[in-house]
Amino acid sequence: MPGPIHKEILNWSAFLQMQSQLCKDTRLKKFYDQGTYPNDTKLKDIEFVALDFETTGLDARQNSIISIGLIPFNLQRIFCNRAKKWYIKPEDKLQEESIIIHGITHSDLQGAPDLLGVLAPLLDELAGKVVVVHYRNIERDFLDRNLRSMIKEGVVFPLIDTMQIEANIQRQQSAGLLNWWKKKKPKSIRLGNTRWRYNLPSYQPHDALTDAIATAELFQAQVSYHYDPEMPIQELWL
Repeated sequence: MPGPIHKEILNWSAFLQMQSQLCKDTRLKKFYDQGTYPNDTKLKDIEFVALDFETTGLDARQNSIISIGLIPFNLQRIFCNRAKKWYIKPEDKLQEESIIIHGITHSDLQGAPDLLGVLAPLLDELAGKVVVVHYRNIERDFLDRNLRSMIKEGVVFPLIDTMQIEANIQRQQSAGLLNWWKKKKPKSIRLGNTRWRYNLPSYQPHDALTDAIATAELFQAQVSYHYDPEMPIQELWL
């Protein structure tokens, strides 16, 4: 079994209660009031939601969210009929480099709402669930910083990072004197490369909803291969 995940916050339930008292925006307060699972809740008893963003760049301080995809799931099922996807009007300009990556153009964003226009339904989908992403510095950082630039308040929530899980697995599998002698190095932890190691199908990357589905499937596989569904959520969330 892979080693423990480093914890940023020890008691998420208490932290979200505190945030509810501190925040001013009614949408954020409603979100925080939903709370989260107790630390000892088993993975098999949790409703997750996989979340993915496409952005105008990689710097949350300067770039913006332009597409959001999410899908609820648990360890047994992925609920495709409850999937959501939004295009978002960015605060900054689309760059040619990012268009090449995600394929989202100005015509796709014509008439799209800004982030505040979808904030309430987005938070409703996330509230009370455990968010799962592949690389937490995109989804959590971008949502927090983009909101701060718009309403002077950010948002924070517990999540599971499938990239961090895989990094720990790869580090463990390449550790030791024998692996050093064989020059065994950690393998790629990019979403597509990681899915391939679990015999998951190849999807076209850089579509927010497709990547959310891919992340949900990956987490189910990681738990199946490496963890016990009876494991408490506090062992994995950040």
